[in-house]
Amino acid sequence: MDPALTKKTLEKDLDQVKSSFKRKTFEAVSAEAKEQSNLLNNATLEIAITGRSGAGKSSFVNALRGMKDHEKGAALTGLRETTMVPQEYTHPAFPKVKIWDLPGLGKNEFNAEEYLKKVNFSKYDFFIIIASDRFTIHETNLALEIRKNKKKFYYVRSKVDIDIENYRRSKRINVEDTHEKMQAEKKTLDIIRKDSYDNLKALGESSPRVFLISRWDLSKYDFPLLQETIEQEQDEIKRDVLIMCLPILTKDSIRKKKAAMESLIWKKAIASCSVGLIPLPFLSLGCDIGILVTTMSHICKVFGLDENSLNILANRVGKPVEELKSVIEHTPSTGKITTEFAMDILKRSAMWGAITVVEAVLDFIPVLGSLYGGGSSFATTFYMLKNFLENAVKDAEKVQAKAAEPKRHK
Repeated sequence: MDPALTKKTLEKDLDQVKSSFKRKTFEAVSAEAKEQSNLLNNATLEIAITGRSGAGKSSFVNALRGMKDHEKGAALTGLRETTMVPQEYTHPAFPKVKIWDLPGLGKNEFNAEEYLKKVNFSKYDFFIIIASDRFTIHETNLALEIRKNKKKFYYVRSKVDIDIENYRRSKRINVEDTHEKMQAEKKTLDIIRKDSYDNLKALGESSPRVFLISRWDLSKYDFPLLQETIEQEQDEIKRDVLIMCLPILTKDSIRKKKAAMESLIWKKAIASCSVGLIPLPFLSLGCDIGILVTTMSHICKVFGLDENSLNILANRVGKPVEELKSVIEHTPSTGKITTEFAMDILKRSAMWGAITVVEAVLDFIPVLGSLYGGGSSFATTFYMLKNFLENAVKDAEKVQAKAAEPKRHK
């Protein structure tokens, strides 16, 4: 680890903490931080995916989990309806996040109220309604019923990459001509947007909004906008859970994940003030090693640097997992983040200035200085986790860049 956190950087990061102490006592801030941390640890997220048979519901479930359709544990896909009852699929890295593949809406008579009762409507946080062509009265009736019950839903138009390819072929677009190719893509998307809007408007939606996606590449088209829209409409805890569990698609994904982790880190550092400390020999530092270990492991999962996430990414992009691991310079695998690992980096960090950092933090937030060992524990925990986060962000960026590289042909 490099001593990345200067005094100036620390003061900027600690402004939120200092501001909290100005408004409330340490005891109140500590209790609030602990409560929010517990809420986040125990928070669940239940996402319902619905739509007509063949719309691509199961493929979208797999995409949200970072999986291909035919992987072990993937949702079953097919031209015919394969989901007869709600099917639960757990997120591979975050077991409290459940993605539900709901039964298809059918082609004949459809009763939205009965359908929602059948699928146990109340358990889901929000609904994604998918269509692979035109939306019908079934989708709008379902949306109306969801709205009546005061829950959020989002219209998603899937398989737009297939529409783009069909348009190119019908117009005999030269795929080698980048400009023509991009123009054809824009034209197709504009047509689909207008058609979806007009169609839903005619079916009774006052101000319809449709997100265009490709199941094969969630970074394209409207999925990042869909993700941002859903995040904005969740409470703080659910929003952070969503940010943590969704795959890294853009640099903005990494930025949001980093912000969520920074919020968590200061809460964990506050919590370390009031628990048993492990002092290092010959040093005036104390730290709750358990908090370091669990939070570092969590950071690895959030940024897709744990063994399971790397294997899923390698399978999705068709590259050996060792190729992705080769660019990771700072972050160990989650299996190696142990008490011994945390103690080792804590000892090494002390050699190049952790004591100075503790002093800087206690000087910046005087109230912590009155907490005896607790104050130094806050400073040490905060410092160590912030360094770990900075390095995890760098490694995540490198892994994503490596994953995006074209495959080499032998």
